[in-house]
Amino acid sequence: MQKKRTALGTPVDLGIKGYNNYGTHLKEKYKGQRVFKVIVDGGFTCPNRDGSKGYGGCTYCNVDSFTPELSRKLPTVREQLEQGMERGKNFYKADKFIVYFQPNTNTYAPVHYLKMMYDEALSINTADVVGFSVGTRPDCIDAEKVALLESYADRFDVDLEMGMESIYDETLNQINRGCSHGEFVAAVKLLENSKLDLCVHTIFGFPWETEEMMLGYIHEINRFPQIKFVKFHHLHIVEGSIMGVKYKKQPFKLFSLEEYTDLLCKLIPLLRPDIVIQRLFGISDWDLLIAPNWGMNKSAIQTYIDKEIEKRGVVQGSAYFPVAI
Repeated sequence: MQKKRTALGTPVDLGIKGYNNYGTHLKEKYKGQRVFKVIVDGGFTCPNRDGSKGYGGCTYCNVDSFTPELSRKLPTVREQLEQGMERGKNFYKADKFIVYFQPNTNTYAPVHYLKMMYDEALSINTADVVGFSVGTRPDCIDAEKVALLESYADRFDVDLEMGMESIYDETLNQINRGCSHGEFVAAVKLLENSKLDLCVHTIFGFPWETEEMMLGYIHEINRFPQIKFVKFHHLHIVEGSIMGVKYKKQPFKLFSLEEYTDLLCKLIPLLRPDIVIQRLFGISDWDLLIAPNWGMNKSAIQTYIDKEIEKRGVVQGSAYFPVAI
């Protein structure tokens, strides 16, 4: 279905999209205020890197590729937040902020240490902080850590971001993930009736997975009402990763922008309509990206995908059907 163009442009030009997008969600939730995520590197490691479960991490991962250069160079939590908030105000006209512990596994420490770290971060410019987001792995969350995060929920909107990546144990083994899909499901079930909002991260495009397998991710996500947000990424290859070394020796098939957009246009209608899509794709800094290079910056990629979704009349949830847990 072709969307009607007005004198001001198409619905996408006016910020109206065929899916439940994060920007609109924030604008509505915070009554039009501009909300900016400030990334914090808490100096955590990962059980898949320090020998607890393995070494080298997931084969696609170079943690620096997921963290802006500015954050990587800042030595303290306070400096990262103060400078990040100043940048948010100056360059993005931000009114409010979400404190976002992103790099590595941000619940991989004893609870008393996590509390000290989180308390420090949330004591900085508290009047302007509305949210608290923590990235982790399914095997690094337990009832005690959930309770700690919930203790902040009376003052902030708190979300736990957890990497599912794939629903297939064969894939998780191939990428040296260090945990199973069963562990992901167990972690999700810990959050039943929780005050926390759960954000699930996926990666599409492992070359041995078929389109049908990838669409299966959506049916699995739909099963769990506690999943409020999703982040969709296409597989990209970065410097400093095990997969990067293998790709340079023997390149393998990766999504073109057109192919990835086709996949998104098939999976968005399947997605439960109440879920908010925080991200449709993700790319690293240019100096770290090996492939695929789509020859556009993030803004241009986002516009291309949104325009294609609009052109094809894609609507989130239009093909959704409930499934039993």
